[in-house]
Amino acid sequence: MAKPFHSFWLFFPAAAIWAIMVVPLSIHAVLSGSGWPPGLLGPGHGHELIFGFALALIAGYTLGPQPWRVLAPLFLLWLVARLCWTLAPDSLISQLLSPAFALLLARYAVPRFRAAKKWRNRIAGPLILALCLLSVVFWIAAEAPANLKLLLPDTRRVMLAAIVGLLLLMTFMGGRIIAPAVAGTLEKRGIPLQARVQPRIEGSLLVILPAAVILAFMPVADPVTGFLLVLAAILILTRTARWKLWHCMKRPDLLVLALGYIWLAVGAGITGVRLLQAADPLPALHVITIGALGTLSISVMLRLAWQRARRAFPPAWQVLGTAGAIAMAVLARLHAGSIPFAHPAALWISALCWSMAYGLVAIQLVALFRHSQQRRK
Repeated sequence: MAKPFHSFWLFFPAAAIWAIMVVPLSIHAVLSGSGWPPGLLGPGHGHELIFGFALALIAGYTLGPQPWRVLAPLFLLWLVARLCWTLAPDSLISQLLSPAFALLLARYAVPRFRAAKKWRNRIAGPLILALCLLSVVFWIAAEAPANLKLLLPDTRRVMLAAIVGLLLLMTFMGGRIIAPAVAGTLEKRGIPLQARVQPRIEGSLLVILPAAVILAFMPVADPVTGFLLVLAAILILTRTARWKLWHCMKRPDLLVLALGYIWLAVGAGITGVRLLQAADPLPALHVITIGALGTLSISVMLRLAWQRARRAFPPAWQVLGTAGAIAMAVLARLHAGSIPFAHPAALWISALCWSMAYGLVAIQLVALFRHSQQRRK
């Protein structure tokens, strides 16, 4: 009987390769005037970064070892959904495949979190389920008849809610990764860390951010959504400061994880301020999708792969180099502003930095997988 296969060896390289391709192709689709690939025009590239790239990351991180009878159909569905959406987003099959993958992923990932006793420990399952269901909501919003569209949020609103939902999921899971890692590092140095998970702050965030997700669907609630996001940013920064990360200077992998967590606060804060000002939140949302998602996902991918293949932490040059590239990508995208295609140079710089970072990750994942396979022989 074949042994279960670790899901991250399959989904992490696929997610990295997809990240490399999606952003440059979306810019090319507009600036070239060709409109190709059509699935990455307008909100399409956001759809693929959330419901394609981010859900593949969630699959790799949460599914753990699985038999191929589970992994193969799930991965094939993800791959076909990505290709169909990119090439023919308006077709019925394309509209159905992405929600189908999201629901199948929820089917296998969500039950893995039911065993926990405390509600805060069980919340990861419902958060993943909610993000998966937003793929279905996006499809309904896009395909609803004209007479119903006035009653439903448009796709931009769905994407705003999805990004806030992703912010919530990264805030929860990022904290659960960073807190024990920092505590273990400090304990080896004889430094006590009283503030680990920080349940009061975490519990507050698990009330504030779900409310922000719901209110994000309603334009009239933008001031309240903005206030909640600013409050969440303050709590995230407070939580990060209490981890005493200045004692972890010899662990660049932890510092970069914490940087990703700080990007969450910055993105939430700027987005909240933009909503309070009734301004377009699009540039600020990229702080979350590029800065936080990019830094945290790369850190987690490298960390898991290095620990599995070599039982070591990723080298400093990899985590610092990719974090620097992602930071440059964020700043370039912010420079492009609310009318990004009026600043094509900034967009291309952002895309190049993003793709370079994930290119390094993809190469490392393949090399580490080959090493892990050779070690098993």
